[in-house]
Amino acid sequence: MLLTSSSPRPISSLRSPRSRRSPRGQPVRRPPRSPAQLQLNSGWCGSTLPSHNFSVLPLGLGRVRPWLTVSNAMKSYRLSELSDAEVSGLKARPRIDFSSIFGTVNPIVEDVRVRGDAAVKDYTEKFDKVTLDDVVVRVSDLPEAELDPAVKEAFDVAYDNIYAFHVSQKVPEKAVENMKGVRCKRITRSIGSVGLYVPGGTAVLPSTALMLAVPAQIAGCKTIVLATPPSRDGSICKEVLYCAKKAGVTHILKAGGAQAISAMAWGTASCPKVEKIFGPGNQYVTAAKMILQNSEAMVSIDMPAGPSEVLVIADKYANPVHVAADLLSQAEHGPDSQVVLVIAGDGVDLDAIEAEVSKQCNALPRGEFASKALSHSFTVFAKDTAEAISFSNLYAPEHLIINVKDAEQWEELVENAGSVFLGQWTPESVGDYASGTNHVLPTYGYARMYSGVSLNSFLKYITVQSLTEEGLRKLGPYVAKMAEVEGLEAHKRAVTLRLQEIEATVTV
Repeated sequence: MLLTSSSPRPISSLRSPRSRRSPRGQPVRRPPRSPAQLQLNSGWCGSTLPSHNFSVLPLGLGRVRPWLTVSNAMKSYRLSELSDAEVSGLKARPRIDFSSIFGTVNPIVEDVRVRGDAAVKDYTEKFDKVTLDDVVVRVSDLPEAELDPAVKEAFDVAYDNIYAFHVSQKVPEKAVENMKGVRCKRITRSIGSVGLYVPGGTAVLPSTALMLAVPAQIAGCKTIVLATPPSRDGSICKEVLYCAKKAGVTHILKAGGAQAISAMAWGTASCPKVEKIFGPGNQYVTAAKMILQNSEAMVSIDMPAGPSEVLVIADKYANPVHVAADLLSQAEHGPDSQVVLVIAGDGVDLDAIEAEVSKQCNALPRGEFASKALSHSFTVFAKDTAEAISFSNLYAPEHLIINVKDAEQWEELVENAGSVFLGQWTPESVGDYASGTNHVLPTYGYARMYSGVSLNSFLKYITVQSLTEEGLRKLGPYVAKMAEVEGLEAHKRAVTLRLQEIEATVTV
């Protein structure tokens, strides 16, 4: 029986799948962990995932830089040796304690509601050390951004691919005649005003501007507000500005954090109020979105958000250089990124993968972020690719890379993932930037019930029905009987009065 999310393989206790060697070449055996060691600390969701208090070697960390010096063996688990509870525990992510974050964010949300632009300016000066003259600018009033031609071409190619993929999601409206004289259809309308959050912080993300603005542009949203933290001189990142102009953004809010989300949700003197807010962000941005979607602001959000994550499935045919690069491409996002390697079958040179991770991590400008993310990474050993994908379905990763022989044949087994990358020539980076798919995806296991951002995210669907006299004569008696069963007399009369009128006309 394959390991699935509904019926994990009932196996015995957790054991180390392989031994390590000491610096002198002697084997170092790791003792099996006791049940007590398999209990979670309070910082994690779940009940059986091994605590991060273990002294373990993160996946592939080296010894070149001071902040990369670690010791002991990396966490690894063999699915055939795990109990149901232990397998389920591996899907847990770090718990975010929103109670304290809400305590910080709630006053900001309320302050922006009351003071509007003045509050946004104050928080931008406090958190970003920037004094703003204007909080919001109209994109049409801004000059064209001057970019290096090669950079411009890269964003142009990304725009074209993102546009092509999302415009293909348009579905023609179709009417159905369920009974003679009873016609039903669904019509599509764009959300009138949307807010797009493009993070700043440790990295500028103009690609996110394209991922959010292009489908909004295709949907026909009339007001598109893009919020992004300003540079130290109060200006807008020129790459973000270029993407915003190209993709039809109407306003740019020069603010980040909870204050930006609040300004778009409530509306201010200069910032239009929006009806739905999109985009990734830190814990304070996420908290603000959660608070405001349940407030009088009457605003919806795209999806719950958490740290970036990737799950890589690799078999013996996978190039260790590629596997390591893919793991690091997510780890460099930040210290809270989630990175999981699943080994499918025998013959995989894990030592080569770890050596490559160490080598490549040491060469990265953001290597410190990557190393911290890798400190809570782990490796899972599956008997084959089918079992590896079954575990992935349980984990429900934001990004799933299937780097195995004949990867395309395994696509049909994937049930839960934000986006899938098939084969050795499909790094996760292409989806982040320019393949055409959207990179705003569900994290934290929400891929079990949420989809990534798409054209549909910016649309509303309205149902329409129209009946002829003959249609009501045929359908009406059934409706009247159902209303009678539910005790809703006015519902029944709305039908029977019309039927009586029709009958009187026929009689005359």
